[in-house]
Amino acid sequence: MPTVVLSARAFVTVSGPDAEHLLQSILTTDLAALPEGVAKPGALLTPQGKILFDFLIGRAGPDGFVLECRSEIADDFMRRLMLYKLRAKLTIAKRDETLAAVSWRDESSSSESDSTSFATDPTGLRDARFPEALGVTRRPLADAAAGDDVSAWTELRIAHGVAESGSDYALSDAFPHDVLYDQNGGVGLRKGCYVGQEVVSRMHHRGTARRRVLVAEGVADLPEAGTPVLAQGRPAGTLGSVAGSKGLAVVRIDKVKAAMDAGEPVTAGGVALALSIPPGMGFGFPETSAGEDD
Repeated sequence: MPTVVLSARAFVTVSGPDAEHLLQSILTTDLAALPEGVAKPGALLTPQGKILFDFLIGRAGPDGFVLECRSEIADDFMRRLMLYKLRAKLTIAKRDETLAAVSWRDESSSSESDSTSFATDPTGLRDARFPEALGVTRRPLADAAAGDDVSAWTELRIAHGVAESGSDYALSDAFPHDVLYDQNGGVGLRKGCYVGQEVVSRMHHRGTARRRVLVAEGVADLPEAGTPVLAQGRPAGTLGSVAGSKGLAVVRIDKVKAAMDAGEPVTAGGVALALSIPPGMGFGFPETSAGEDD
């Protein structure tokens, strides 16, 4: 059972009788559909619908929540939450832990009931971005601990199309649909209003999401994250996390479709790519590809 330790993490707690009401009214995640023991992705958006802060959120007691994010954005995130607090009866604080231990099942796991599994640890939360059968579970750590090579975690994220800010896209530059939040529970499409909701809802119901995270596989090792992806010689997106010949790419799927239909290569740094939709997603390549001037 692989276990990795992720550094530079922060855990923000929001607790009190008004915590759920406030968070439900400003964040993308539908907290009414968030069960105990599960961490779902979420975001605080700009009014224009772009991701300002991303995180994982889980329940912490009867009237509290814990939000895990990158440590470098935690203080700004807390300040933004405080702007919405006003007279709400809740407390916003940062925990001492700066590491996250993540484990999951693989083919070498002895059994689902293995006593060493973080999935059996009551302090752990199952990461809902991955299939439940994988048992991807994470918990905070205060001190450094031994773990497997973090590249195993990158490979797992790539295989399942799990993108994260900093590694795969820049904050304030992506809509929730771009990074598959409409697919993995990161946005509640049937919940009430939240910051940026009108833009997200319009994009979803009109089917105008054209930029998506895809899994990229190169004919050779891929270049570094941030390398432009070219379709028919024109920019179509960028590479994100890379592990050898595989990686994530945030791309215009209509432009990729146009290149595929024309039998022309999609490349990054001169390496030809095969792009595929991550497993379990509910979208496909568009029937009509992008026009010359689109």
